[in-house]
Amino acid sequence: MKILLVEDDTITINLLTRALNAHNYNVNTAEDGETALQLAQAYDYDLIVLDVLIPKLDGISLCRELRSSGCQMPILLLTALDSSNDRVQGLEAGADDYVVKPFNLQELIARIRALLRRGKASLSSTSLTWEKLQVNPDTTEVTYGEKVLHLTPKEYNLLELFLRNPRRIFSRSAMLDRIWSAGEFPQEEAVTAHIKGLRHKLKAAGMTVDLVETVYGLGYRLKSLPEEIESPKVARDTAETAKSQENVPAESIAHSQELSNDERRLQVLSVVAEIRGKLKANFIEKVVIFDRAIAQLKTGTLDNQLRREAQEQAHKLVGSLGTLGLPKGSEVARKIEQLFKAQNIFKPGIAQQIEEFLHLLKQIFDRPPEPESELVTAVSKKRRILIVDDDTLQSDRLKAAASGSGFEIEVATSGQSARSAISQQPPDAILLDLTFSRIQENGLTLLAELRTEKPDIPVMIFSGNNQLSDRIEVARLGASGFLHKSISPADILKSVAQVLDQTGAAEAKVMVVDDDVHLLAALKMILQPWGLQVTTLERPEKFWEVLETTCPDLLILDVEMPGYSGIELCLAVRNDLRWSKLPVLFLTAHSESEIVRQMFVAGADDYVNKPIVEPELIARILNRLERTQLRHKLALTQLTVDS
Repeated sequence: MKILLVEDDTITINLLTRALNAHNYNVNTAEDGETALQLAQAYDYDLIVLDVLIPKLDGISLCRELRSSGCQMPILLLTALDSSNDRVQGLEAGADDYVVKPFNLQELIARIRALLRRGKASLSSTSLTWEKLQVNPDTTEVTYGEKVLHLTPKEYNLLELFLRNPRRIFSRSAMLDRIWSAGEFPQEEAVTAHIKGLRHKLKAAGMTVDLVETVYGLGYRLKSLPEEIESPKVARDTAETAKSQENVPAESIAHSQELSNDERRLQVLSVVAEIRGKLKANFIEKVVIFDRAIAQLKTGTLDNQLRREAQEQAHKLVGSLGTLGLPKGSEVARKIEQLFKAQNIFKPGIAQQIEEFLHLLKQIFDRPPEPESELVTAVSKKRRILIVDDDTLQSDRLKAAASGSGFEIEVATSGQSARSAISQQPPDAILLDLTFSRIQENGLTLLAELRTEKPDIPVMIFSGNNQLSDRIEVARLGASGFLHKSISPADILKSVAQVLDQTGAAEAKVMVVDDDVHLLAALKMILQPWGLQVTTLERPEKFWEVLETTCPDLLILDVEMPGYSGIELCLAVRNDLRWSKLPVLFLTAHSESEIVRQMFVAGADDYVNKPIVEPELIARILNRLERTQLRHKLALTQLTVDS
C-alpha cells in the first residue's frame, strides 16, 4: 500500500513515516501543497494523509483540486484546527476522514487501515489467499500453512501487489513506481533481487509451487494455481484442516495476533522515543525564535514576519508534543500560538504571558512523558533473556544495563538449571556461554539440544574465547550469533534486540567505518530499507573486534580517519585469509588519481565519492553483493560436481 503524506513539520513527517513503515506501508512525503498535487497526479496512491496548514497550496484547496480533477483515492485530513466549522469545511472539500492534532498514533493508524479497507471494498474478502498462503492486509501478517513468514516491507508490498492483481503483468519499472518511494532511485535489478528474496522465503516455508511467474520480455505476474490444488485429496486435506481449526480456541488466535501487534507497537514506541530526543534539540531552536519575538515585542519593534514565524513554530509544537506523549506541552503550545496571532499580539501584557507559557513549556520538556499517555503504556510486556553462565559478575552487569530497556534478565548457572527454567517458561532469547568453571558440561552440547528441541528460541553464544574452531562449530549448530564477552553490556543487549526485532533475515550484513557520526546515521537510514543489516563503527581502533563479531558480507571504509586510515584497514583485511574475499567499498572526498590508485592497490573493489549520491551508492552495493552471491553459488556448484 502506497501513502502520500503531506505535512510541513519535519518531526511529524519523521514520526509518521517510520511508524507507517513499521506497518509495511510505503510512504512518499511532500512539504507543500503544490508538490503534493504534482505527486498525486503522477503516481497511483492508495491514500493521502493531508495536513491543512501547509505552504503554497493549503490542504483544503488541495483536497478540492484533487476531487475536481477526478482523483478518487481516500483523503485523511490531519490538522491542529479543532472547530466544527473547520471539520465541515474539510469534509465538504472531499476529505473522507478528519483527525485533530495532537493525535494518538495507534488511533491514526487504525483510521488509515479503515480508509484503505473502504477503498478496496470491491474485494470479496479482506484476506488474500493463494494455495496455502494467507495474507492479512490489516495486520500485514503472512502465513503459509501454519507457519508465519517474516518479510521485508518491499517483499510484503510485492506479494500484496501480485495477490491483488492476479492476472496483471507488471514490468520492473511499473513495480518501481508502485512499491518504491518517489525519493528512492533504485535500478530495475533491485526489483529482481527482492522477488528472489520473496521466492526464497516462500520456498523455505514449504511452498513447492513458484507463486511469481516470470513472463520473459514483459515482467512478472501471479501464477495461476496448478490443477492438482483442486484434486480430491487436497480438497479433503483442506476440509480436515478447516475442521481442525474450528476446534482451536479463539483466545489462542487472539493471543498470537496480540503478540504480533505488541511487537509492532514496541517498534513504534522505540521510534517515538528516538524522535522525542530529536524534538528536544529542535525545541531549543524554536526557543531562540520565541525569545527574539518577545524581546522585539517588549521594545515595540516586532515585525510581522517574525511574528508569523513564531506563530508557525508554536503551531507545529501543538501536534508534535501531544503525539510524542507530552499532551500538557501541546496545550501550552496552543496558547502560545493563539497569543502570537495578529489580533492578539499587541494587547497589553501579552509579552509577559508568552514568557510565562514559554517557561512552563521548558519545564514540561524536562519532565519524562506522562504515565497516563496511552502511547507510552501501550506495551508493558518485557522480553525475557535467559543467560546461561556461571560468571555472576558478568550477569550482574547485564542486569544493570537491562534496567529500563524493555528486557527482563533471568540467570541459570548450569545446563541443568537452564533446562528447568526453559521448561517452566520459555524465554524470548538465550545467551549461552560455552564453558562453565565449576562443572565439566560443554555449552555446545546444550546448544545442539536447544536447536533440536526449541528451534524457535534464538540462541546467541556469549563467550570469552575467540577461537575460530568454536565459531565454526557454533555456526554449524545453528546459533543466531556469536558475541565476545569483551563487548559492552549495552552492545550485547542491542545485538539481542536486533535478533528479536528482525522482521525477516536481512539479505546481507554491511559494516560501515567512518569517523563522521552524522554520516553513519544517514547511511544506516539509507541502507536499512533495502533489507540490509547495518553495523556502524566510529572508532577504527575497535575495527577487528567488530569485524569478527558481525561477520559482514560487505565492508564500507572511509579513506581518511584518525588513528588508522581506511587504506590501512583494507590492507589488514586482505592480509587475513578469512577476509581476503570480503568486498570492500571506499568512501572518499578525494578524486586524485594517486588516492584512487592507493585504494585499489590496498584491495578495494569499488569506491564512491563524497558527497554521496544515494542511488549510486545503493546500486554499487547491490551490484557488489549480487556478484558475491553469484560467486558463492558457482563455488558450491563446483564442489558438488567435484564430489
